[in-house]
Amino acid sequence: MSMRERILQAFAALQPEHLEVLDESHMHSRGQETHYKAIIVSTAFSGLNAVKRHQKVYASLGELMGQFHALALHTYTPEEWAEQASAVPDSPTCKGGSKHDH
Repeated sequence: MSMRERILQAFAALQPEHLEVLDESHMHSRGQETHYKAIIVSTAFSGLNAVKRHQKVYASLGELMGQFHALALHTYTPEEWAEQASAVPDSPTCKGGSKHDH
């Protein structure tokens, strides 16, 4: 199973109404299955600020968090998604800094 598939499987715990996980590793120099972008729409985010939403996402990933380099998160409630679905920003440029750098 690919890392992307494992991430998708982990996010099922959030009961998303919309879920996209894009492997953006080709945009970076760290190799395959290292950089991802996730767009998650879930009622689980209702009433939570960005930090709490990200903590919820990280908790769903568990040990997978240590198995890739970067994850750009875009978390929305269904209402927010309806208002700004076309405004998902591009992922940031990778700045490096991996424990694998020498």
